Amino acid sequence: SAHLDRLRHRVRWTKIFGFLPAEAYLVPHRGSQSILLAPPSPPFSQDNRRASFLLPVENQSRSFVRPQVVTMTPASTLSELTMTPASTLSELKDLSELHSTLLPGSSLPSSVMDIWSTIPASVRSALVAAESLSAAGKDTTDPACPSAAPSFSVSDASLSSDSGDDEKKEPDLPPVAAPVLTPLPRAPRNVFTFATSGNGNLLASSKGWRNVFTLPISYDVTLVPPGSLLDPASPRLLDATGPLRTTTDATRPRRFAAVDDAVYALYGERLVAYFAARGVDLTVCVLQGGEDAKRPAAVDALTDALCAYGLLRREPFLAIGGGCLLDIAGLAACTYRRGVPFVRVPTTLLALVDASVGVKNGVDYCCTPTQTDYKNRVGSFYAPAGCLLDASFIATQDARNISNGFGEIIKLALVRSDALFALLEVHGASLVASRFGRHRKVPEGVSTRIIELSIQIMLEELGPNLWEKELDRCVDYGHTFSKLLEMVPHIDLMHGEAVNIDGFLSLLLSYNRGWITRATVARVHACMHALGLPTHTPHLTPELCRQSLVDAVEHRNGAQRLPLITAIGRSVCVSDVTEEEVARALEVMEEFAH
Repeated sequence: SAHLDRLRHRVRWTKIFGFLPAEAYLVPHRGSQSILLAPPSPPFSQDNRRASFLLPVENQSRSFVRPQVVTMTPASTLSELTMTPASTLSELKDLSELHSTLLPGSSLPSSVMDIWSTIPASVRSALVAAESLSAAGKDTTDPACPSAAPSFSVSDASLSSDSGDDEKKEPDLPPVAAPVLTPLPRAPRNVFTFATSGNGNLLASSKGWRNVFTLPISYDVTLVPPGSLLDPASPRLLDATGPLRTTTDATRPRRFAAVDDAVYALYGERLVAYFAARGVDLTVCVLQGGEDAKRPAAVDALTDALCAYGLLRREPFLAIGGGCLLDIAGLAACTYRRGVPFVRVPTTLLALVDASVGVKNGVDYCCTPTQTDYKNRVGSFYAPAGCLLDASFIATQDARNISNGFGEIIKLALVRSDALFALLEVHGASLVASRFGRHRKVPEGVSTRIIELSIQIMLEELGPNLWEKELDRCVDYGHTFSKLLEMVPHIDLMHGEAVNIDGFLSLLLSYNRGWITRATVARVHACMHALGLPTHTPHLTPELCRQSLVDAVEHRNGAQRLPLITAIGRSVCVSDVTEEEVARALEVMEEFAH
């Protein structure tokens, strides 16, 4: 605010209703060539950050375009916003023409034009239309002049990647005007009426309401000191489930926990003792872990236990176990009473860096008509109330399970971080042998650094794209062929192992395209083996790969979107992998020792 006070004579204030939750300030940016539209103060929400952009409005004489207030009605996404009246202005020349009209004799530098090109076309259209209305002498803020107030509408053309020139139109039907949204007084930020006349076509006329609601998502992923989570002296586990209270028929506070059977065998007594020491009655539902148990029946069993317990609508429960248990619990939490809070406590290396940090939950499903098993075919996007990560649980895993966790970690290293790969290359084998404990060859803090890097990279990729609106995802590396590979009947293959085999095949696809060298392939192959990960299985056949590409196109909405690396730590998504290309990669795979 002090900075804004000093620049008050140069600042244009703009309040945008429904576009930002509060006032947004336009302040000079990079000298006198442009202005930065920014939210007023931290913390910034994702919507705020997405709404920040650069708007060139200042000429060489340092005078601003006439101040104005633009009133916008909210829409579900920025890509749906267009302004009426205005045509879609997607070419850069539109900005130059507008600038020349409003500010004669001035020109825009290339840097501003580059910034302008990064703004969504629909938002550019809205901005250009607003400035055009202002330049024409129309006061967009005058409430007495409704025709001058810009409103937002949704156009089919704005949601399509095609130009629309080749679309077939009914010759007998006049074009239907885009609906104009009008907010309702009782819910002006959420509910809008609209009507279309159809230009005389009764069948094309309509009246309706649009409901707009942004789901707030916020949860903490907390890495606690190893061994502290079940320490009765630490309140962290209990505090994560919310304030204590008793029900009408209970004399002491209570909690509910869904626990993996293997975890309960190892830690059950300590878990019960922890809550008893804090004066809390704990009800435990023990469920079988592992991929074989990740079925709808497991969700039903947990739902039965929640019903018998009488879980309240806002009462969190604990989910303690590996990735499969967390998937089951997350889906049950999403569907029980249409959504109750739950807290994740991962107990495996794989779950620590993968299942615990995102919002996906799901179970495998057998389709009765086809008698085909589908991995994670039934599931949901549902965020936990929180995640507590205690790396000391890893110590009770065997070497194979720890290597299984490294299957996801090396995936992240290949697509995002050469630094993480270097740590795995040097220290991975020792960490498998020591079960992530102390080892004479591993400096202090390396194991923690590997976990921290993995979690941070995963969150950086998942955080802006929780609902997977963007389907080109580098974290899908190793998840194209592994899905069907894991579902081969009676196959003895864990998730991280299948991901690694897929990842090595994908590595060879990159090699055959000339993107990486044979030396890079050999280096990655050696690291995978040092981590105890398989790189081949006879079940990875050309037919399974062909079916996997078909499944990928279906799952990723019409395109393969297959991540491939171009160097260790860098990747791209491609959609042009052929069956012949995969067959050649399978042949090269045979040249390596497995």
